[in-house]
Amino acid sequence: MKQIRAAIKGTGSALPRNKVSNAQLAMRVDTSDEWITERTGIKFRHIAEDDETTSSLAADAAKEALKSANMAASDIDLIIVATATPDQTFPATATIVQNIIGANGGVAFDVAAVCSGFLYAFSVAESMIRAGSATNALVIGSETFSRILDWEDRTTCVLFGDGAGAVVLCADDSGKGALATKLHADGAHNQLLYVDGGPSTTGTVGKLRMKGREVFRHAVVNLTNVLLETLESAGVVPSDVDWVVPHQANARIIDGTAKKLKLPIDKVIKTVDQHANTSAASVPLALDVAIRDGRIKEGDILVLEAMGGGFTWGASVVQY
Repeated sequence: MKQIRAAIKGTGSALPRNKVSNAQLAMRVDTSDEWITERTGIKFRHIAEDDETTSSLAADAAKEALKSANMAASDIDLIIVATATPDQTFPATATIVQNIIGANGGVAFDVAAVCSGFLYAFSVAESMIRAGSATNALVIGSETFSRILDWEDRTTCVLFGDGAGAVVLCADDSGKGALATKLHADGAHNQLLYVDGGPSTTGTVGKLRMKGREVFRHAVVNLTNVLLETLESAGVVPSDVDWVVPHQANARIIDGTAKKLKLPIDKVIKTVDQHANTSAASVPLALDVAIRDGRIKEGDILVLEAMGGGFTWGASVVQY
């Protein structure tokens, strides 16, 4: 009997209309293009307008993913949205997306793991597909982080942007799909990257707070370890990897992780310069960019990885 895996059949992404350069941001914040570029590699980010929400961006990305998979919304029986910036405290943003695209009746829920959210959602969808409780899933990372930024704090507000990325995962017995996924969390580091508000504490949304130096140190170590762990579980060595699709937080973290793994940097997909850190959206957004521009091809071995507040982190090895 052939093994059922969750294979990527389509990808899509959506970005807010307003693209903001470092120079434009410097007119609002005490910063400069040189300062941002040198420390992060970021040149642009997209900032959502009032009529652009986490659900609207997620729905637009979902529609693009369905189009690339040549599937209809009615084919989807599972929708998972990874987000730290939902439209409402409840119901789940996934149910709003479900209604927008016309996929009502299936399973729909959100996953909250911040920048690792897409990988957590991907793992849940993949597990449900392997278990037979879903056949065709939309896994979406969507964020409007601009809503929770402190625009007086130049150390954080320059780092983030808004956007959404989506993948269609389908049950497949051809051998393609997710080969191994590993996830971790360590709540001891809550105060290094968090939002200082919430319904049960302050009754407010709150603003993002981060101790960047400590986060950087943990990121390189944790991502390197989980990548090695996931590759070993998949029976894949680094030289077998065609592309690494990392969380797009900081160019220096991406470069540092690649160096530790002895992976050539030209095998790493980078979109951080154009999109900044879009949290849960960054991995599927980068994946969609690289598939559409032809770098990622059918049969390629991909490694997806991310780390975010919590701390949460994880990686997945996928044959595209």
